[in-house]
Amino acid sequence: MKRGLLYRLRQNRSLLFMIMPAVLFFFLFSYVPMAGIVLAFKQYRYDLGIFGSPWVGLDNFKFFFMTGDAFSVTRNTLLYNAAFIIVNNVLQIIVAILIVELGSKWFRKVAQTVMFLPYFISWVVVGAVAYNLFNYEHGTINTILKAIGMESLDIYNTDTYWKYIIVFFSAWKAVGYGAVFYMASIMSIDRETYEAADMDGANVFQRIWHITLPSLRPTIIILVLLAIGNIFRGDFGLFYQLVGNNGMLFKATDVIDTYVYRSLLINNEIGMSAAIGFYQSILCFVTILLMNYLVRKTDKDSALF
Repeated sequence: MKRGLLYRLRQNRSLLFMIMPAVLFFFLFSYVPMAGIVLAFKQYRYDLGIFGSPWVGLDNFKFFFMTGDAFSVTRNTLLYNAAFIIVNNVLQIIVAILIVELGSKWFRKVAQTVMFLPYFISWVVVGAVAYNLFNYEHGTINTILKAIGMESLDIYNTDTYWKYIIVFFSAWKAVGYGAVFYMASIMSIDRETYEAADMDGANVFQRIWHITLPSLRPTIIILVLLAIGNIFRGDFGLFYQLVGNNGMLFKATDVIDTYVYRSLLINNEIGMSAAIGFYQSILCFVTILLMNYLVRKTDKDSALF
C-alpha cells in the first residue's frame, strides 16, 4: 500500500506542484491562525502573550451573553443574510434569464457590463453615495421631497428604513456578479432541448419554466449552500460603511462582525472578541452541516459533500 502511494505521488507530481501554492495559502492563512482560538478562553495580557495569558474558561462567553446583545446581533446577522440569499439569488436568476433571452448580442454585452460594474465599487464609495442620498439637510432624497412640498425624512436617526436600504445596496452590488454564474449554467443547457420545445409550440415563458429553471436547480442549490455556510457572518464593509458608529441604528443594523469590531476597538476586549468570533464560527459550521445533510436526504448529487 505504501509503495502504491509513493507511485501515485510520483505519477502525479506535476499536478501536486501546481496545487501546492493553494495548499500553502490555506494552510498559512486558514489553519495556522486557528491556534489563536485559545484567546476565547483567556484573559489576554500583552506582557504574557497569547499562550502565557491566564486561563478564564468560559468567562468571555458568559460576559457576551450577559450583556443582552448576543440574541439581537445573532438575529440581525441571520435575518439579513437570509434576506440577501433570497433576494440576491432571485434577482440574479431573473437577470441571467433576461440577458440570455435577449436577441441582440450587442445589447446583451452592454447590459452585462453595466450590471457587473457595481461589484467593483468599494463599500467606502457606496457609503459616500448613501450619505449624499439620505443626508437630512442636503441629501438628494430630502432635497426632492422639499421641492415638492413634503417633509424631510430623518433617515440616519430612524432604524426602520435601514432594513430595506441595506438589502437594496447588497443586491445592487451582488446581482451583476452573481448573474454570471447562472448565465454560464444557462449557456451550458443543450440547445436541442429548446429547439424541441419550439417545435412543440412552447412559448418563451414555458421554455423558461420547464427547461431553464429545472436545469438551473443544481447551480442554485450549490450557490445557496455556499451562502448558507456564511449565514452567521455579516459583510463588515457593507454594514460599517453604510451605518458606521451611529448608535441610533444599532438595534436594526448591528451584526456580529460590527459588534466584534466595536468590542475590540472601543473596549479593547480581545478575549471577548475572540469568544464571539468562535461562537460565530461554530454557528456557521453547524448550519452548513445541517443544510448539507438535508440536501443529501433529498438530492444526493447536489450536496457539497
